[in-house]
Amino acid sequence: MYTDTVLASKTLAKTPLAGAGRHGFVIGLAGWSGSGKTTLAEQLISILTARGRDVATIKHAHHRFDADVPGKDSHRHRSAGAHQVLVTSALRSVLFTEHGTGGNPSLNDLLAALAPADIVLVEGFKREPIPKIEIYREAVGKAPLWPEDEWIIAAATDTRLGSQTDSAPTITLDLNDATSIADLICGLADAVKPA
Repeated sequence: MYTDTVLASKTLAKTPLAGAGRHGFVIGLAGWSGSGKTTLAEQLISILTARGRDVATIKHAHHRFDADVPGKDSHRHRSAGAHQVLVTSALRSVLFTEHGTGGNPSLNDLLAALAPADIVLVEGFKREPIPKIEIYREAVGKAPLWPEDEWIIAAATDTRLGSQTDSAPTITLDLNDATSIADLICGLADAVKPA
């Protein structure tokens, strides 16, 4: 499938993030706001899980957000001062953790806390040392990330790129062809599986 040896050696280089070792393969979806990362992530999750892969995701939010609902018991516990609130049922569990003013937790810590998965899709965290696919749309009006990021191994774009275009990655995929992007991810995940 994708056998470029330079790409393979670069892609399969071990990330310095120890938390990534808990998982089969960790790959980032990097790009500027409005490029389509979330739409692509949703498509990839559907395709990968249909192929029998256990998929987990980590999504960085740049805005203050609250996934809890005021008035519910969990929100009341948090409002009362609980640092962590774990809500569980037969179908799912949710752990709310208040970070206070300590800043964002590191990707390494988040990967270490996440239950092991075959593939972890990381949306955001575009400067972290993990293999990444850049989601690039020229219409967003921002320069591509790949010239400054050695961890970007492929570009998924709606723009025609040549290898001479700002040292574009060797692998360029059609942003509207999520199946081909999933093929790349599966191929890379299979390549890093222990023998």
